[in-house]
Amino acid sequence: MNHKSILYAQKLDFQWPTLDPFLFCVHHEDFYPKGNGKFGPDASLQGRQIGQDFAGKDGWRMYHGETIPGFPGHPHRGFETVTVVQRGLVDHADSQGAAGRYGDGDVQWMTAGSGIQHSEMFPLVEESSENTLELFQIWLNLPAKNKFVDPHFKMFWNEDIPVKVVSDTAGKKVKIKTVAGSLFGEKPLDPPPDSWAGDPKNEVGIYILDLDPGVSFVLPGSSEGNNRNLYYFRGEGLVIDEVVVPGKHMYNLKSDVSSVLKNGSESARILILEGKPIAEPVIQYGPFVMNKQEEIQQAFDDYRKTQFGGWPWDSYDPVHVGKGRFARHADGKEEIPTKF
Repeated sequence: MNHKSILYAQKLDFQWPTLDPFLFCVHHEDFYPKGNGKFGPDASLQGRQIGQDFAGKDGWRMYHGETIPGFPGHPHRGFETVTVVQRGLVDHADSQGAAGRYGDGDVQWMTAGSGIQHSEMFPLVEESSENTLELFQIWLNLPAKNKFVDPHFKMFWNEDIPVKVVSDTAGKKVKIKTVAGSLFGEKPLDPPPDSWAGDPKNEVGIYILDLDPGVSFVLPGSSEGNNRNLYYFRGEGLVIDEVVVPGKHMYNLKSDVSSVLKNGSESARILILEGKPIAEPVIQYGPFVMNKQEEIQQAFDDYRKTQFGGWPWDSYDPVHVGKGRFARHADGKEEIPTKF
């Protein structure tokens, strides 16, 4: 066997393993039933641990939601959330009064910085058909110098995110969606201003690859010392540098060498996270990520005192009734994607 680029492998569970500068990654895939007209599931909630429903009963979860699936208002400090939605909708609301509805390929990139509360609800808008939701929730750390920057979020609308299609000699294709990074020659959209990804020298990459059956493809190398994880989460029979690898695994790869990928006999999907490590101490307690233990205590004290700006919404699980995809920022500026 030729292990030219594979350093180690790890089976994927609900929470996926990550490396600096990333802190956390979860692949949410929920096959929600029809909506009940109130944005919740038209199904019994009997037998679910409401408020803490992560079991996946019947193929879907309520998470922390009680009537609508999702994550009602909760605080963050010291890092960024990158929410990459493949299917379904997410309704955003936060303590700055900002709001949004995004999905079906859109990405929200939020810098929590000095502190913010936000909610992420999954409204089941379809009442005559199922409401499948698929998204990646990725946490990217902030360096110490940016832990207390002002909160901020940016929308990457699906229509604007670079997508590249590469064909092999047999005409089989790989589609590459670039959320961050330039590994495949694409110019990425600009992340929030204080992000670790904002400096190209940090080579932060977030890529989603869709592989045709049997396609051959070269994953280019980047710089030595980067952390590179390849998440092979859909498909079977992938070959990495002449080694057949099982699906539903993460493969930590050498960053400074190219990897030859050959897909198996079925379509496959891969997520790649990579970047230069921040290489600072990480102290995490729930929704707060700092560099020192005393900074965690300060985060709790600040949240108790200020609620990070309070909560200007009527409920902690707001849904934006009658809205299509949109974003309204804290300054009142509203944006709508090109294809509304």
